[in-house]
Amino acid sequence: MRSKGAIQAGFTLLELLVVIVIIGLLAGYVAPRYFSQVGKSEVQVARAQIDALEKALDQYRLEKRRYPTAEEGLAAVQPYMKKTLPNDPWGHPYVYRAGGTAGDFELVSYGRDGKAGGTGEDADITNR
Repeated sequence: MRSKGAIQAGFTLLELLVVIVIIGLLAGYVAPRYFSQVGKSEVQVARAQIDALEKALDQYRLEKRRYPTAEEGLAAVQPYMKKTLPNDPWGHPYVYRAGGTAGDFELVSYGRDGKAGGTGEDADITNR
C-alpha cells in the first residue's frame, strides 16, 4: 500500500499521445526530404557509372580501333573495367547503342522506372 505522501511517477495517456503526434509530424517533415536526396544520389551514381563505361569503351577503341558492335555490346568492355559490369542504381542493365546519332555510341539508363522517357528519377540518363 502507498502512503499518502508518495508521488506517482510516469506519463499520462494524453502526454504520450502528444509526444507520438510530435514524432509523427517530425517524421512527416523529414522523411520526404531525406528520400528526395536518396533519389538524387542514385542519379549521380548512374552518371558516374556511365562515365566509367565511356572510359572503358574508349580504351576498347584504342586497342581495337573501333567501338564494340551492337551485337558485342557492353560485355566486350568487361576486360577494361576494374569491377564487373554494373547495372544502373535501380538494378536495370545499361543500354548500349552502337553508332548513335550523336556520336559513335550511346549509353542509356532508363531511370527508376526502367522505361524510356519520364521525369525526375524516372528520366532517362545518357552520355549525351
